[in-house]
Amino acid sequence: MDNKVMPKVFMWMCIGLFITFLTGYVISSNERMLLSVFSRGSYMVFIIVEFAIVILLSARIRKMNPTTCKVLFLLYSFITGLTFSSIFVLYKITSIISLFLIASIIFGIFAILGSVTKIDLTKIGTFLFMALISVVIFSIFNIFIASEKIDFVLAVVSLFIFMGITAYDIQKIKRNFRDIPEDNLAIYGAFELYLDYINIFIDLLRIFGKEK
Repeated sequence: MDNKVMPKVFMWMCIGLFITFLTGYVISSNERMLLSVFSRGSYMVFIIVEFAIVILLSARIRKMNPTTCKVLFLLYSFITGLTFSSIFVLYKITSIISLFLIASIIFGIFAILGSVTKIDLTKIGTFLFMALISVVIFSIFNIFIASEKIDFVLAVVSLFIFMGITAYDIQKIKRNFRDIPEDNLAIYGAFELYLDYINIFIDLLRIFGKEK
């Protein structure tokens, strides 16, 4: 089953990333659409819809119609692209492209590591998710004090966390969820790896991105 599922997982992940970055670039080139996306009401709706999709996919992945899974994943990728348009406004395109390539290399290394290692990463995964929760809490705290040094440290820590989570998720997709239909598993796996890649890329931007 692994040999059949994993190519589909990576195919859907790449489709999701393509939709996200293409949408972000198109929106960033149109000032009217950009203002519409980041108006307070619209932005909150997008965030709520994203959370709803995450919850729905996690809760119903075993019983959901495969077509519905695909539509939800593509919708999530599109909505993320709307909010992603800000990076094309804030950062130089050369910086975005170079860090996209670096993120791809980092993601690939840890995806391979998670695929070939014989070590059970379950306990490591638990530790990583606890560390991620800590980063989220400190990030919320830093909203109020706006410390660039704290933001830099959090970005570095988050980068290493998502490197580990990438390896963990690859192993989890290969070893677990045997009771999920193949097409649904492909989408669910693509969704988890998509999130890992996006977070690695964002952390690299926060650390190395060159602003306009």
